[in-house]
Amino acid sequence: MTELARDAEWQRLDSRMLLVHPIRELIRFLPAIIVIALGSAASGGEKWQLIGVGIPVALGVMRYLTTSFRINGGRIELKRGLLNRHVLSTPVDRVRTVDLTSSPIHRVLGLTKVRIGTGTASTSDEDRIDLDGLPLDRARRLRTELLQRSSADDAVAPAAAAPDTPVLTFDPAWLRFAPLTGTGVVIGAAALGAGSQLLQTVGFWEWFDWDSLDAPGLSLAVLIPLLVLALLVVVSALAIVGYAVTNWGFRLTRDRVASTWHLTRGLITTRETTIDDDRLAGANVSEPLGLRLAGGARLSAIVTGLGRGQQGSSVLVPPAPRAVVEEVAGEILDSPEPLSAPLTRHGPRATRRRWTRALVPACVLAAAVASPVALNGPRWLLVGVLAVPVAALLARDRVRSLGHTLVAGYLVARSGSLVRRRRILEIDHVIGWNLRATWFQRRAGLTTLVATTAGGNQAVEVLDVPDDEAIRVAHAALPELVAQFSASG
Repeated sequence: MTELARDAEWQRLDSRMLLVHPIRELIRFLPAIIVIALGSAASGGEKWQLIGVGIPVALGVMRYLTTSFRINGGRIELKRGLLNRHVLSTPVDRVRTVDLTSSPIHRVLGLTKVRIGTGTASTSDEDRIDLDGLPLDRARRLRTELLQRSSADDAVAPAAAAPDTPVLTFDPAWLRFAPLTGTGVVIGAAALGAGSQLLQTVGFWEWFDWDSLDAPGLSLAVLIPLLVLALLVVVSALAIVGYAVTNWGFRLTRDRVASTWHLTRGLITTRETTIDDDRLAGANVSEPLGLRLAGGARLSAIVTGLGRGQQGSSVLVPPAPRAVVEEVAGEILDSPEPLSAPLTRHGPRATRRRWTRALVPACVLAAAVASPVALNGPRWLLVGVLAVPVAALLARDRVRSLGHTLVAGYLVARSGSLVRRRRILEIDHVIGWNLRATWFQRRAGLTTLVATTAGGNQAVEVLDVPDDEAIRVAHAALPELVAQFSASG
């Protein structure tokens, strides 16, 4: 009762944030501080110029003093700002997820940042309910309280706190999948770009002798493959490091008493995510091409009302063996059928559409590069002709991936090749159907059937399905919803 009474009053964040906010502001204003310090030294050390160093510290203190929150009347409210006052308020029953994120400085001080995921689709930091920071124990109690209050069945309260049931823990062998995802490419490109910029700043490219690369016995035919191999090694190493930093200590548990899923991960910055079981509408099994060829996949949850800026809260299994992903997905769905059930194909018109969309651009590219070669242009341009067989393989794989079904109370839709996705949505969470068709789809008698959910953008699309099949699926899933339109027609 004391805890609830305190929640109803406006309260500040933990006073230890007085150590965190000023440091953050100092880092934020570090370039300006360096300029001021250099200017002070150059002018003989006039101390008045160093007053500017105190401005970020004052801003950090004011951020703490002007931020407060409370839970009152079934709403959680956050108030912040001095000159520009900003008050956020949302019903507790709209809480979908609660994330606890602890940076290294948070962990040293025993604090964490609480991010409350609601049904708003905004990605602006100003519109997010972030409580930064609270003591870790207090944050965990708040998380439990919010998810209990947001549950539809308030009468069921966990009288005895049962320990979470372990579902999955991190296996270091999963690190082998890290180079097969796009993360390594992104990290590697960022690192190479930053390194190149640094070398340009120090004038490396100006004095570097490119002729030195043409060393005796080391031709470009040998050097280029060596450079490509070195690049692959660097990118793979960066991907493994990034994977380990993000997912080390991964642990997924299920609390059947509180009806929640709890995920913990992170090596340097730790993150705890809790998802209300009532909001968990399905699962998404994603298989990027490299990961699929190695027998891997990853799993995320379809959570109703989760906006684009909160998608990180839906990750349930990082890149891991497909058998592991399917086992966890079966636990999430309470049935393995949606993962193994045969899919209904979309017919010859959808097949023809995939071949056309893949081959036409590839043939245009092949013709564009072949013409200069025919006019005595460089023969290496003929590499572009390889786009045709690559496009054919891509089209064939996309045809094999395309399909859908209704099974065990779920709508299953699969599509994609470079990234194949099997999206599984519980029918009880479908609130409506959209049928969308481009001009080309209409000419082919195809449509895209979209199952919409409550809030957010967590919709499931069945691509290029024949019109009559789309109506059949919608009617079989929710006959009472489709029947009213059939009767009115």
